[in-house]
Amino acid sequence: MTIALPNRLFLDVARSATGRAWRERLDVRTSQIALAMAQRHGISELLARVLAGRDVPLDEVERYLDPSIRTLLPDPDTLTDMPAAVERLARAVATGETVAVFGDYDVDGACATALMVSVLRAAGLDPLFHIPDRIFEGYGPSVPAIEQLAARGVTLLVTVDCGTTSQEPLEAARRLGMDTVVIDHHQAGEALPPAAAIVNPNREDDLSGLGHVCAAGLVFVTAVGLVRALRQRGHFTTERPAPDLLDALDLVALATVADVVPLRGLNRAFVTKGLLAMRRRSRIGLTALMDAARLDGPPRPFHLGFLIGPRINAGGRIGEATLGARLLLTDDPAEARRIAGELDRLNSERQEVERAILAAAEAEAQASLGIGDEGAVVVVSGDGWHPGVVGLVAARLKERFQRPAFAIAFNGETGTGSGRSLPGVDIGRAVRGAVESGILAKGGGHAMAAGLTVARGQLGALRADLERRLAADVERARAEGTLAIDGALTARGATPDLIETVSRAGPFGAGNPDPVFAFPGHRISFVESFGAGHVRARIASPDGATLKATAFRSAEEPLGRALLAARGRPLHVAGSLELDTWQGETRAALRIRDVAEPL
Repeated sequence: MTIALPNRLFLDVARSATGRAWRERLDVRTSQIALAMAQRHGISELLARVLAGRDVPLDEVERYLDPSIRTLLPDPDTLTDMPAAVERLARAVATGETVAVFGDYDVDGACATALMVSVLRAAGLDPLFHIPDRIFEGYGPSVPAIEQLAARGVTLLVTVDCGTTSQEPLEAARRLGMDTVVIDHHQAGEALPPAAAIVNPNREDDLSGLGHVCAAGLVFVTAVGLVRALRQRGHFTTERPAPDLLDALDLVALATVADVVPLRGLNRAFVTKGLLAMRRRSRIGLTALMDAARLDGPPRPFHLGFLIGPRINAGGRIGEATLGARLLLTDDPAEARRIAGELDRLNSERQEVERAILAAAEAEAQASLGIGDEGAVVVVSGDGWHPGVVGLVAARLKERFQRPAFAIAFNGETGTGSGRSLPGVDIGRAVRGAVESGILAKGGGHAMAAGLTVARGQLGALRADLERRLAADVERARAEGTLAIDGALTARGATPDLIETVSRAGPFGAGNPDPVFAFPGHRISFVESFGAGHVRARIASPDGATLKATAFRSAEEPLGRALLAARGRPLHVAGSLELDTWQGETRAALRIRDVAEPL
């Protein structure tokens, strides 16, 4: 393994095919920590370097490699309003109230809804649940939906993954005699809606430190508190046993990966243990969806983020919003197969819709940035664009142009849109600022993702406002856009055993980035484009060993063009290793992130 000089270019790559410099992830200090880790804890040097590159403290290595829910889960009452939330839920259970769970139409919302409904069912209730239609109802509770639930006798409303900014709907709930418990993680302002409890680690008066946990994770923490309270009241019996909440970690893991929250601390434990639960295939609906998605081998974070998550999202984007939650709650294998098949079909349809809109959006974005590549933010819009895919289009634009991107679908004079951002650029705060300035009718979200509603006449003002608020942060983020390299390998050295060793530092994702390895001077022995703009190749080391490699969505990008032009020639190749299972055989494969010409 090659160790580059600290703070120096890796393999002397100052500008790669994607325009980045390659730099050694470790500096002098972290290199020394990695050596100490390997010696003290008896782990491989490569694993130690990966851990040190992710700022794992020397004394925390053993706990990091085996993240425990028991160790990392705080007392639920550390969250502001949690005691009140648990008390209100326990009272509803004790008196047999009619409870409704109101979720969001994305993966986190579906998982959070299914988890809360499951826990309440185990406690003896038969709760209703409602997932709003993205197009006709929009995000979060609405007054008409609240009125419909009140008409069905609901006395307790539990909102999950929404509700923090729902002033008017929750006022309506109170007028109609409903109490509300909010369990949410979206950014909150000073003014909170009326509710019996608002459990949100991102409210200004919460000191729990759980602001990085998704809604399903917060529902899990709430469920721990509720089950504890019900046990203390003697609610559970031999005939009605308490639920084993660890069985629900498959839902929490799926939501955590799909919602792209940082995989650190408690979230790492959620995903690690949730993947183990998922491998047991005990949740009928999730098993059916894994089969429909043609999952290869045991579920991994990649599968959750790119195969399972998008299919659940497809229901909320272009189909029936409740499909995901219904799938995750069903005990009927035939019903599970039917819903999973429908979500698989909707996902294919979603891909076609997305491709058509993306082509128009990319052309508009390129024109707006101009030849000089000017502007800090990409804002594109179109009439008749499907509102369910604008978030995906924004994500693609962000990747291509390396800027925060917003895609807006107009229907008449009103547009609904989504934005995606770069690390270090908080678009959630910028969108809330635009709402407070009167530019947006509605909006909010996270640092990395936001949603908005805008009048057509305010589109120009929105562009200018976002540029003003974000330009400095975007310039800083783009200037820091290097590719951090964890080490150098050869095709022969990239084995399934090595991947398993490195995976002990996972699960990898947001906040815990995949290790990136460089393969110096490897010949591109085979390369071709395939599918929807992907490139696949084989890279060969000087000793003749080869490694399968893929660069997704790159055929029309500088990365893909550089690969296709290098057939038969050596390149420095950088990417992340993964296991590839085909017809029962598992091999190492490379997901290409970048390439560079050898000097």
